[in-house]
Amino acid sequence: MLQQVNGHSSGTDAQGRASLKGDLQQFLGGEAPLHQLDDLTKVNPVTLETVLRCLQARYTEDIFYTNAGCTLVALNPFKPIPQLYAPELMQEYHAAPQPQKLKPHIFTVGEQTYRNVKSLIEPINQSIVVSGESGAGKTWTSRCLMKFYAVVASSPASCENYKMAERIEQRILNSNPVMEAFGNACTLRNNNSSRFGKFIQLQLNRAQQMTGAAVQTYLLEKTRVACQASSERNFHIFYQICKGATKDERLQWYLPEGAAFSWLPNPENNLEEDCFELTREAMLHLGIDTPTQNNIFKVLAGLLHLGNVHFADSEDEAQPCQLVDGTKVSVRTSALLLQLAEDMLLETIQIRTIKAGKQQQVFRKPCSRAECDTRRDCLAKLIYARLFDWLVSVINSSICADSSSWTAFIGLLDVYGFESFPDNSLEQLCINYANEKLQQHFVAHYLKAQQEEYAVEGLEWSFVNYQDNQTCLDLLEGSPISICSLINEECRLNRPSSAVQLQTRIESALGGKPCLGHNKLSREPSFVVVHFAGPVRYHTEGLVEKNKDPVPPELTGLLQQSQDPLLMMLFPANPEEKTQEELSAQSRAPALTVVSKFKASLEQLLQVLHSTTPHYIRCIKPNSQSKPQTFLQKEVLSQLEACGLVETIHISAAGFPIRVSHQNFVERYKLLRRLRPRTSSGLQGLCPARGPSEQLLCAKEATLQPPLQDILHAVPALIQTATTTSDPAETAQVPLYCGRTKIFMTDSMLELLECGRAQVLEQCARCIQCGWRQHRLQKQEKQRQAAVLIQAAVRSWLTRKHIRRLHKAATVIKHAWHKWRIRMACLASKELDAMEEKPMPQAPSSLSSSLPPGHTKLLGAIIHLWPLGLVLANSAGGMRGFQRKLVAHACLRLPTGSPRNNIQTPQQDQAGITSIRALPQGSIKFHCRKSPLRYADICPEPSASNVTGFNQILLERNRPVQV
Repeated sequence: MLQQVNGHSSGTDAQGRASLKGDLQQFLGGEAPLHQLDDLTKVNPVTLETVLRCLQARYTEDIFYTNAGCTLVALNPFKPIPQLYAPELMQEYHAAPQPQKLKPHIFTVGEQTYRNVKSLIEPINQSIVVSGESGAGKTWTSRCLMKFYAVVASSPASCENYKMAERIEQRILNSNPVMEAFGNACTLRNNNSSRFGKFIQLQLNRAQQMTGAAVQTYLLEKTRVACQASSERNFHIFYQICKGATKDERLQWYLPEGAAFSWLPNPENNLEEDCFELTREAMLHLGIDTPTQNNIFKVLAGLLHLGNVHFADSEDEAQPCQLVDGTKVSVRTSALLLQLAEDMLLETIQIRTIKAGKQQQVFRKPCSRAECDTRRDCLAKLIYARLFDWLVSVINSSICADSSSWTAFIGLLDVYGFESFPDNSLEQLCINYANEKLQQHFVAHYLKAQQEEYAVEGLEWSFVNYQDNQTCLDLLEGSPISICSLINEECRLNRPSSAVQLQTRIESALGGKPCLGHNKLSREPSFVVVHFAGPVRYHTEGLVEKNKDPVPPELTGLLQQSQDPLLMMLFPANPEEKTQEELSAQSRAPALTVVSKFKASLEQLLQVLHSTTPHYIRCIKPNSQSKPQTFLQKEVLSQLEACGLVETIHISAAGFPIRVSHQNFVERYKLLRRLRPRTSSGLQGLCPARGPSEQLLCAKEATLQPPLQDILHAVPALIQTATTTSDPAETAQVPLYCGRTKIFMTDSMLELLECGRAQVLEQCARCIQCGWRQHRLQKQEKQRQAAVLIQAAVRSWLTRKHIRRLHKAATVIKHAWHKWRIRMACLASKELDAMEEKPMPQAPSSLSSSLPPGHTKLLGAIIHLWPLGLVLANSAGGMRGFQRKLVAHACLRLPTGSPRNNIQTPQQDQAGITSIRALPQGSIKFHCRKSPLRYADICPEPSASNVTGFNQILLERNRPVQV
C-alpha cells in the first residue's frame, strides 16, 4: 500500500494536502481514473495539485513514466523491475509503427530520436537531456538508453560487421561500470550519485548503425578523495578494492582484513555498486589488461595509506611539522606502493619551495599543520584526477570511431542534479550553476521559443507566465560584476583572502540583485542564491582556495620521479613542459580557475546542445529515503516547481505542438479540397475571431495560395461533421491557425484532418472499386450470356439426337410387332383351315350315371360352355375343391373314380379339339388321343422363349394334377 507520509509531516504539509483534496474533489469525481492518463496535459485544470494527484495515482499502480507535452516524467521506483527494461520490450517499441501510441517509456524517447536520425530531418543530430535531483534516477536512465541504442542500432548484414558491431556495443556498455566505479559515490540523497557530468555521444553511420561512441566529462568532484561529508562515502572503487580483493592482492596492496582508513568512511555499508569483479571484467573488455589493472589498484591503495598520514603542530615555526605517532608506517607503505622515495615524499609535503626575485632564487619554508594536510590532500587529488582523465581517454580510444565512419550522433547528457546541503561550497555552486544553464536552455528552446514563434507568425495567443531564471544567471555569470567574477578576482589578487571579506564584497557589489539573499541568523560568513529550484546558502570559507585549485610544482616534480609505470605515464618527465604557475608567472596572465574552466566547458556543451534536436526526460524522486511505494507530496511538489513542469504542461495543452509549413500542408491535405462546400464562409470558421483579429484573418486570406485557401475553407465542414458525429465539447477545441509561413494546430485538429483525408481517400478508393466492380460485373454478364447460348445450342443438339434415336427404335419395334402379328395370324389361319369339323362324341355313360343329378346338369353346362370352364380351371379365384376337379375331368375326358385309379394311360382313346376359333356347334369333341395341333401335348416352361402360339391357353402351366 502507498504510505501517505504526508499525514505525519508538518502542519503546512497537512494543510496543503487538505487543500489539494478540497480543490480536486469535484474535478476527480466525474473523471476517468487518473492512473489511465498517459499525458499530464489531459488533466483539467492543469495545476500543481492535479498534476501531483495524477502522478501519485500512477505511482500507486506501478506506472513510472508519464508524458508532459514534449517532456517525459520519470518517477524513481526504488526497486528492481526487470520486465520494464527487458530486450523484448525494447524490440516492441522499436518495431511499433507508432511508438508514441504505446505506453510512455524512455524507450519511446529513444526510438523517436533514432527515427529522427533515420528520416534525415534537420537538425539530424539528436540529444537527450536527462535532468533531476540527485537520486532521481538519471544514471539509470542513461544506462538503459545506452542499452536500447546498442540493441536497435547494431544489426549489420555481414558476419564480420556483426562481430565488429557486437564488440563496439559491448565496449560501450562496459564503459558504464568503469565510469560509475571511479566517478560515482554514495551521498546523503543517493547511493549511486554521479560526482561528475558526462556527455555520451553515440556515433551512427549512414545506415544508422552504431559505429562508436565518445565520452566527455565535466567537473569531477576530486575533493571527495580526501574529504567526505558526514554519512557519505568516497568513490565506489576504493570500497570495491577493500571488499573484493583476493588474499594475494591484499598482500601486494597492503590491505589487511579490517584495516581502517581515514579516507574510507562507512565501510560497513554494503551496496550493490561494490562489485569488484564487474568492474575488472568491464576494464578487461575496454582493453585494460590485468597487469595494468593491478597497477591502478596499487596506486589507489597507496592513496588510502596516504590518507592515514597525519601531522602535529610544530613548536618551532622554523622546523617542519612532525608526524603523529603511528603514521610513519603509513608514509612508508604509501611511498612503497607509489614507488616514491619515502624521505622525498615526506619532505615535499612538509616543506614548501618559493621562488622569488629576478634570478628566481629558491627558498624553503616549513609548512604548518594545516598546510601539510592541504598539500597531502592536493597530492591525492592530483593523482586521482589524472587517473580519471586517463581512464576516460582509454575508454574513448577503445569505443570512439574514426570521424569519416560516422555521419550523425545521439547525445546523452547526464549531469549532476540540483544540490542543496547544510554545508555548500564551490562544488555545489558549480553544479547548481550548470543546472541553471540547462533550465534556461529548456526554457529558451521550448517555452520561450514557442511563444516567440507564435508572435512572429502573427497568432493571437495568451502568453503563459513561465519561470525565467535569467536574473539568477545574471547574478552568477553576468557582466561586468557577478559572483563568479568576484571569486575569480579574489584568486588573481596576490593577497590572503578571508571569508568575511568575500562575503562583504559580494553583498556590497550585488546587493540590489533580486536573486541574492543573506541569512542574518547564520554566524558563519555566507551568501544565499535563490535558484529556480529554491534558495541555497553557500559558505565563503575556503571558496577562493578551492577556486584556485593550486598544484605546487614540487608535487608534480615528485610524481615525475616515481618509478611506477602508471605514474610515469600520467606524469611524464618532460623538461620542456612547464607548470601552470610558471607559465602564469612568465606571461603575467591570470591563471585558469576552476570556475573559469567549468564555465568554458559548459558553454561548449551548450553549443553542442543548440546544434541538435533536444529531448527532455525529467527524473523525479518520490522520497528522499529511497523507499519503494512511498510518495512524499511535499518533496515531489518542490521538484515539480523546480523543473518548471507545470509551465511546460500549460504551453503544451494550450498551445499548438503541431507546426507544418504551407507547402507541406498543401502537399498532404490537398485532397481535402474535394470536401469544400460550394458556399464558403471564409477563414472565420476556423477559429473564433474577435474584433481586430477577424480583419487580420481576412487580410491574410488574400495573401495565401489558392490551394491552401481551398483546404482551409474545407476545414469548417470537417469540424461540423465531427461535431455531429461526436461530443461537441470535445470538437469545439480543435482550432487551426494559419500563420505567415506555417500552419499551427493541436493534436485533435491533426487527427481531424487525418480523418478527413482518410475519408477522401476512402471515397476515391470506393469510386475506383465501383468502376472496377461495374466492369467486372459487365464482363461476367457477357460471359454468362455466352455460356447460356452455348449451353442452349448443346442441349438442343443433344435433344434432337436423343429423339432421333427414340424414333428409330420405335420404328424398329413397330415393324417387328406388325411382322409378328401377321405371322401369328397366318399360323392360326393355317391351323383352322386345315382341320375338318367332325361330330362330337357322346359323353360316357359311366360318368353321367355315377354323378348326382345336380352335377350332371352342371357337367352338361360346362361341356357346352367349355371355354369358360377352361378359364375357371386355370383361374386362381374360381371354383374350389370338387367342382374344379369335375371341370378338369370333363374337359380332359378323364375316368371318374378314386384319385388313386385316375392315372392316365397312353392306351386310352383320346380325341382332339376341332377348333379354338369357331363357336362349338352341337356337342364338343374331346380328343383323347394326340391332338392334331402342334405342341398341344407339351407343357410349356416358365421361360418366355418357350411360348408358342395360342396353344398355351389350352393347357395349365404345370402338368395336370391327377384327381
